[in-house]
Amino acid sequence: MRQAHKPRDLRIASYNIRKTKGLDGKRNPGQVIDVLNALEADVVALQEADHRLGARPAALPYQMITSGTDFDVVPLAANDVSLGWHGNAILVRRGLDVSQPRRLRLPGLEPRGAVAVTLNGKTTIVGVHLGLMRHSRRQQLSAIMSQIGDPAQTVMIGDMNEWANTRGFEPLDGHLTVHSPGRSFHAARPIAALDRIAIGVNVALMDAGVDESPRASRVSDHLPIWADVSVAAG
Repeated sequence: MRQAHKPRDLRIASYNIRKTKGLDGKRNPGQVIDVLNALEADVVALQEADHRLGARPAALPYQMITSGTDFDVVPLAANDVSLGWHGNAILVRRGLDVSQPRRLRLPGLEPRGAVAVTLNGKTTIVGVHLGLMRHSRRQQLSAIMSQIGDPAQTVMIGDMNEWANTRGFEPLDGHLTVHSPGRSFHAARPIAALDRIAIGVNVALMDAGVDESPRASRVSDHLPIWADVSVAAG
């Protein structure tokens, strides 16, 4: 599945796993694990990693991640049953230096949140799942930008829920540049690039793509995206 042929510091991926519910209507976290391993990523931002109701227990079991992958789960949950915050979780390849995990509160009519972590002391990774209404998404992006500090070495990635090619990202103008690796929704017949990556001026995008493998096409309604990036010294 590895597509990159250029130098890179990190492979960062994003995957809306739909609470591990496949297109057949059945939950199969094991297949999600297989897709994650095939991405060969250093960092993965997950969306819909927790169930929505009650204490929001993890849809993708913590033990399955630690035993079936080379990832550690960044400690972002507000309780001991969730994998993340508002369904957003971050997995990091073991051995990477992880610091400053944090939950970002977001406005909007729907309950939403974002998560962030610092890697190797210099790169901020922000995982997002933005709202369904453009007005809310703009508010949420503004809120994120107000909470992350210097955006120069920031990578924001996730399900941004924006169907337009250029509209909706105005709060990032002059701070982060938005890129679309390709159409990622709906997995059975991709027509929209809902999953995107935005990078600061000290981050170079070397390569990017969408996992369109037969397995990924049936495990969730979104396809995973990946991006190889090189981060300049700050």
